[in-house]
Amino acid sequence: MKYIKWGFIGCGEVTEIKSGPAFNEVEGSSVVAVMSRNKDRAKDYACRHGVPRFYTDPQELINDPDINAIYVATPPSSHATYAIMAMMAGKPVYVEKPLAASYDDCVRINHVSEKTGIPCFVAYYRRYLPYFIKVKEIVDSGVIGKIINVQVRFACPPREIDYATGNELPWRLQPEISGGGYFYDLAPHQLDLLQNMFGVITDAYGMYANRGGLYEAEDSVSACFRLENGVPGSGSWCFVGHQSAKEDRIEVIGDKGMLGFSVYQYDPILLVTSDGSTSITVPNPPYVQLPIIKAVIEHLQGFNICQCTSVSATPVNWVLDHILGKF
Repeated sequence: MKYIKWGFIGCGEVTEIKSGPAFNEVEGSSVVAVMSRNKDRAKDYACRHGVPRFYTDPQELINDPDINAIYVATPPSSHATYAIMAMMAGKPVYVEKPLAASYDDCVRINHVSEKTGIPCFVAYYRRYLPYFIKVKEIVDSGVIGKIINVQVRFACPPREIDYATGNELPWRLQPEISGGGYFYDLAPHQLDLLQNMFGVITDAYGMYANRGGLYEAEDSVSACFRLENGVPGSGSWCFVGHQSAKEDRIEVIGDKGMLGFSVYQYDPILLVTSDGSTSITVPNPPYVQLPIIKAVIEHLQGFNICQCTSVSATPVNWVLDHILGKF
């Protein structure tokens, strides 16, 4: 496969600013069609981004003979359906994170990928960003010594849209669509980064509650987990806290120092050892998914290997579901 011609299933916010433009930035790749069940939305996206065709039926897009790869950019509840449809049609698929709305759906996707031999990639794009590559380099260098503990802390106040009701509520706060609340949407990137650095999480449990009463999904989560290298970790997520508690931070604690970084704000990386503290700023590309999309395309073209597959992404859902008591 030398030239990758993409069809998008879904053309929402993420395709506008994080991923969509990147597909045309890579040599040997272009977007030839988009799909939305809302005809006006699909047509508008296609016109604004210079995409030749648009569809309102996902099967029609998948069956388009001019398309040889599919990007699934819909809410998680439909990821498994569309990914499996694409692979059964013989077309590689790149899926937004999390891979699915449940661990069981991830297993289904992996089964079809193995059976058909068609690859499925997942948009855990932070693995490929310069900022997090630097974080991993520092950890791997041994400068903070033997890793003793990892801690995840995230807190933010409610957004204005969180006060909506019924169908106006964001899909991320409708568990039947997203798999959970904001925890199921935001924690995957944090957990994937930890597992990419230290190996899979082999044990996890949590406590969760709805303390704000704005919606039915959990809005406060605490968890404990253990990585396969034996390192214990903890996490705390609150999505209805006061502005004064706002935080986005992971700390990796070693016996010779500490490394602190953020996942969503890209704050300067903080390295602290007995020699003092160092603040490290690492810029990221304007389209944050460009590095991973480039890796996926080069994998399909046969001269690179993208490690961010559905198999590598599945442990994230395993941890999420264990923390939320879904097993």
